[in-house]
Amino acid sequence: MKLYHNPRCSKSRQTLQLLRENNVEPTLVLYLENGPDVPTLDKICKSLGCEPQALFRFKEARAKELGISAKDTRSRAEWLVLLAANPQLLERPIALKGERAAIGRPPENVLDLL
Repeated sequence: MKLYHNPRCSKSRQTLQLLRENNVEPTLVLYLENGPDVPTLDKICKSLGCEPQALFRFKEARAKELGISAKDTRSRAEWLVLLAANPQLLERPIALKGERAAIGRPPENVLDLL
């Protein structure tokens, strides 16, 4: 299992702890240091069954700086490029196991992958 993780995020830390309590030691992807590329983000979206906009944290300061909102009209490819260029806007944490994924908000969502 991979966990797209931000150690400064309380939900991300709680999700990691919950996985460990369930005897799962995920491979941590510190996405702020090593942001996912467009193909990886596309795979994550497909695994979650969502469009890229669902992975954005639109309330973050960077989103406001960019002047973006969920209502913007952009292609799927444009959203993916925008997210790849701004990994701090990625919803977190995201757990991946095979072709399945879950967003750890709340952390218990990732238990469906076990």
